[in-house]
Amino acid sequence: MANENDTFIREVNEQLRSEKMTNFWSKYGIVVVGGALLIVLGTAGAGIYEYWNSSRASNSGDQFIAAMKLASENKPDDALAALNELETAGHGSYPVLAKFRSATLQAQKGDAAAAIAAFTAIGNDTSAPQVFRDAAKVRAAWLLVDNGSYEQVSAEVEVLSTEGQAFRSSAREALGLSAYKAGDFAKARDWFQQITTDAQAPRNVANRAQIMLDNIAASGKAP
Repeated sequence: MANENDTFIREVNEQLRSEKMTNFWSKYGIVVVGGALLIVLGTAGAGIYEYWNSSRASNSGDQFIAAMKLASENKPDDALAALNELETAGHGSYPVLAKFRSATLQAQKGDAAAAIAAFTAIGNDTSAPQVFRDAAKVRAAWLLVDNGSYEQVSAEVEVLSTEGQAFRSSAREALGLSAYKAGDFAKARDWFQQITTDAQAPRNVANRAQIMLDNIAASGKAP
């Protein structure tokens, strides 16, 4: 009798669980299924976005390589057109790379004013990575050594000439050359000395700075 009671109780409990599950699914089944679908779609969506993002970057990379090929084939105008398209429709870091390379091509073509304006624009673009901005300022400053004033060079790179700045040696050299060109030999000497006393200055830059210091000393024009 006891066994029969136990069997009956188990059957009743199973029936109750079945009814509860049926009621649960009738009330909340769509929510559970919907949640599961959201998880699946979210995971799939992330994968699709990652693929799409990677595909766009890959396409931009191919465009950039094609533009560089045109430049190497001495087709600067075609290269500039390709780079201009990449500037507006490229993905990832390629738009700023395209701007940087466009400015370089303009300098190579002899259009210093356009190149300086392009490099200055990159340097002032807060959306660009800092290393690109700093490099662009240095490039603008070097072009300004022959095409601008000391004040213009200083406005571009004096902030990059301090200790701890990655481009300080190039910035100091541009400032020194600009001061020398302007006839301010004392200021030029100060900039070149900062290079020669910097243990981390590249050897070739330090050697050029020492040559300039020797020239300034030989001229006797710096007090």
